[in-house]
Amino acid sequence: MAESLDRRQQIIACAAAFFASRGVAATTVRQIADEVGILSGSLYHHFDSKEAIVEAILGPYLEDLRRRYAEVLAGENDPATRLRELVRASLDTAAAHPHATEIYQNDVNYLRGLARFHYLKDVAREVQSAWLGVIDAGVASGAFRADIDTRVFYRFIRDAVWLSVRWFHPTPDYPTSRLADQCTAIFLDGLAARPTENDRPGPAHPAASLAASERPLR
Repeated sequence: MAESLDRRQQIIACAAAFFASRGVAATTVRQIADEVGILSGSLYHHFDSKEAIVEAILGPYLEDLRRRYAEVLAGENDPATRLRELVRASLDTAAAHPHATEIYQNDVNYLRGLARFHYLKDVAREVQSAWLGVIDAGVASGAFRADIDTRVFYRFIRDAVWLSVRWFHPTPDYPTSRLADQCTAIFLDGLAARPTENDRPGPAHPAASLAASERPLR
């Protein structure tokens, strides 16, 4: 029994790497079986189809994501803190399931077209609702700007967070929590440096203003 479970995990690990790098549609069962070192027919003893392997990869990822989001939404923090926690939850989930995250981001539209994955539309709505709920609450409280379309804001921060799986790898010096802090700061505060008291311009001297006005244009 243990050997069967080990083989199943080997298939999942190999398939996850293939799906993430090549795409679900472009990966064949034969390629997965060859990489694992078994016959294609033997693979079907563990999974009834390629789609079943995809589901075995995405299932734990989506369950983990929904659990983390539910914990964030159940809290009573202010909108800015909750937004940061959503960013952190997303990044932590991506770090825990890197291949599944890439598969979902790259192939979600393809998978939604398959009957087995119709539920992904509900997952997408649930995820969007979590983000928009926090953003809308921030706008309503005055913590976030009201002149920015909330759905535009959501799409920008969503893509920035999820696509980071392609380049971000946590290290002891730069953990996921630090990226979450800086990502949130960029979206809420921007990159423009805030002037200090010493940087603020004082009242212009009349003579200086006159001299400036008499300078020739270049």
